[in-house]
Amino acid sequence: MSSQPEYILEQKLIEQLLQLGHKKVSIRNESDLIQNLKSQLEIHNKKTFSDTEFEKILNHLSKGNVFEKAKTLRDRFHFVKDDGSSEWIEFISQDHWCQNQFQVTHQIAQEGNYKNRYDVTILINGLPLVQIELKRRGLEMKEAFNQINRYHHQSFNSGSGLFNYVQLFIISNGVNTKYYSNNAKQTFKQTFFWSDEHNNNITQLDHFAPAFLEPCHIAKMITKYIVLNETNKILMVLRPYQYYAVEKIVDRVRNTDKNGFIWHTTGSGKTLTSFKASQILKEIPKVEKVVFVVDRKDLDYQTQKEFDAFEKGSVDATENTAHLVKQLSDNTKLIVTTLQKLNTAITKEKHGNKIDKLKDKKVVFIFDECHRSQFGDTHQNIKKYFKNAQMIGFTGTPISEVNSIGKIDGAPATTNRLFEDCLHKYVITDAIRDDNVLKFSVEYVGRYKEKEGSNTYIDTDVEAIDTQELLESPKRLEKITDYLIAEYGRKTHNSTFNAMFCVSSIDVLQKYYDLFQKKKEEGKHQLKIATIFSYGTNEESIDSNGIYIEPELGMVAEPQAQYGDFHSRNVLERYIGHYNEMFGTNFTTKDSQSFYNYYNDIAKRVRNKEVDLIIVVNMFLTGFDSPQLNTLFVDKNLKYHGLIQAFSRTNRLLN
Repeated sequence: MSSQPEYILEQKLIEQLLQLGHKKVSIRNESDLIQNLKSQLEIHNKKTFSDTEFEKILNHLSKGNVFEKAKTLRDRFHFVKDDGSSEWIEFISQDHWCQNQFQVTHQIAQEGNYKNRYDVTILINGLPLVQIELKRRGLEMKEAFNQINRYHHQSFNSGSGLFNYVQLFIISNGVNTKYYSNNAKQTFKQTFFWSDEHNNNITQLDHFAPAFLEPCHIAKMITKYIVLNETNKILMVLRPYQYYAVEKIVDRVRNTDKNGFIWHTTGSGKTLTSFKASQILKEIPKVEKVVFVVDRKDLDYQTQKEFDAFEKGSVDATENTAHLVKQLSDNTKLIVTTLQKLNTAITKEKHGNKIDKLKDKKVVFIFDECHRSQFGDTHQNIKKYFKNAQMIGFTGTPISEVNSIGKIDGAPATTNRLFEDCLHKYVITDAIRDDNVLKFSVEYVGRYKEKEGSNTYIDTDVEAIDTQELLESPKRLEKITDYLIAEYGRKTHNSTFNAMFCVSSIDVLQKYYDLFQKKKEEGKHQLKIATIFSYGTNEESIDSNGIYIEPELGMVAEPQAQYGDFHSRNVLERYIGHYNEMFGTNFTTKDSQSFYNYYNDIAKRVRNKEVDLIIVVNMFLTGFDSPQLNTLFVDKNLKYHGLIQAFSRTNRLLN
């Protein structure tokens, strides 16, 4: 590869930026930077400031770390002028992002612990908001990334700390170019290529500049597509596919009344995308409310927690239907709730009259995991109740005719039929190519092969009996249990990670769990094992079978098992008892809130690697994120979207 000196790359880039509409300014050091800041803020605010007035502004701008400065940038500032009157100024226009002052400079020298020179800086209203570091062709971009990390420690914070206002970093060697947010803790893995809306990466610097660094676009990225994550106090920037999805949703809602859905693969950050879409949609004047809907209570907590992380307090918890009704009837703009509570709110008469005023208003519903949640009556109930409802779905695994299980008006129920057009696609092959999720490594162990032409092949009823008897035979289950114990360390890299075991039924789960417990008592493993599953309140009892076993002559009849000993709820209660002993907790199935708390606690401990192996039937196979979970053991028939969803529990990036 031919090498090109850095200064030539730099000159060419500056020429391009000038053609795109940035104005060139010569800034050698912090003194020049501050002088330029004063004049640019005066132009932007159409005001003039005396030296003492500007000193107040500069003092205000100098306070805080990167996260606090990101907030300062977005807030207006109130100060008292020399004549005693008060004044409000803004540092960046967020609603009219093109109407800011754009400048470009290069080789600013900043002295902290060491003296550093920064390659190319884009200033907006005089503040350095985009920093570009270049390496000559042939050098690894990681060098530029490491160089920026060095600046974090050596000089960004020096003087008035104005370089802590940088929102986005760009690194390039001319051939490859990536961007990322100003977050000193992230790794090189969290740097992104920009792409077009069809997910074709734009890597060359001279192609990247017009696509990403054009003044209106870069200002839009900063004002609309950087998220201030309140929990971790960090800046996050959307990846290109997230940006295009939100743009498509906003355009759909602004300009049409049609529905639509986003097909973004599992693990690609749908919660961040849907949050950003919700945040922008709620600011559209004609949108009365944005309701983010998940399909089961067990997902409500996680989704709400993630929404809350992106903007603290942006979502009120909807603990019961009455609280949801209150949110629907008051001025709460963004609501996170479950499908079930929403259905109760609109179908129960006692709630209906409180939210009648919404019937004809534009309410936007965003459905998470819409491949699962939208094929019952609730979808139709929402459409019937909210006359101007607009529905946007998110799914990693859309339902097509081939894997449809229900009907709508006599036709197969598909995602397209419910939500109309697919607005944007980012599928699993895109995500694997971009290193946004991991590849799957699949290993088959002890497969049974069906022998064609056999008797059982013809008689499907007999085949089903034989298969179940074989698959659930004690000998087979014990062999698999021994295999999992033996292989656990290898699969989880000596317990650096943890695992999930997905089985076919609660009955099989019980057999496996009891086998693991027995082998633990025998000293064959020390794994911390937990389980959770759904139980039916009035499920059929397996011991109510009409069969009475008579004792042998002269023998005393064994006492019959108590009714309900085998009820799955009692079984789970026993297993929760083991969990309580292991972790000193006090959960139970005896009240729904305690069971909900158990769900959240087990999820947290799996994420924190306090649980080595969690055994499940269906729970946690969708919508559950844990980067520490790297292995999925499967003894269950998985197909289509269920297969992809289950496998995708294990493909999250962790460094």
